[in-house]
Amino acid sequence: MYIPKFNLATDRALLLEVMQTHSFAVLYGTAPGGAPTATHLPLVIKDEGPHGLIEGHFAKANPHWQSLAGRETLAVFSGPHAYVSPTNYAEELSVPTWNYIAVHAYGTLSLVEDNTQKDALLKGLIAQHEPAYADRWHALPEGFKRTMLAGIVGFRIPISRIEGKFKLSQNRPAGDRERVRATQSSASPDEQSLAAWMQRLGI
Repeated sequence: MYIPKFNLATDRALLLEVMQTHSFAVLYGTAPGGAPTATHLPLVIKDEGPHGLIEGHFAKANPHWQSLAGRETLAVFSGPHAYVSPTNYAEELSVPTWNYIAVHAYGTLSLVEDNTQKDALLKGLIAQHEPAYADRWHALPEGFKRTMLAGIVGFRIPISRIEGKFKLSQNRPAGDRERVRATQSSASPDEQSLAAWMQRLGI
């Protein structure tokens, strides 16, 4: 990912926070046969290892998992993003841009095919999104659960390398940044989130 120095984010806690908050990500790799492909998946991000651990699952019918197994995989997490109008800038010779937060995480994908471990992966996803459903999942007939588990392939990706880009008008003068922050603070949810990040990071 192209990251100018002023947009580079290296704080481990912030990067994990972005990934956990925006955990519906995209896994990139190749399909059987070598064609580039991508899969959109809800993921669980754990605070384990030097950069974190990614867990998730594919539908078994999706052939993408076969070509990613045992290979380096890229997971892309897209945070808030929004258009920035040049009317926020003091200099009239200015052009529009786009502010955004993104994290790229790399690591070797290992498969989880044991039913007990796949069940644990699903329970982690349930705990993240709907904890109250956990008891209902536990109470489902064992045969039904085995059928559901047979239809997925789990995976883990220990993150070996991570890139964070926080493009938040850091290259603009202080007055421009203040106007961008003020404009976005009362606009769309994504813009409000970007303004909150600017405020939080002192930009």
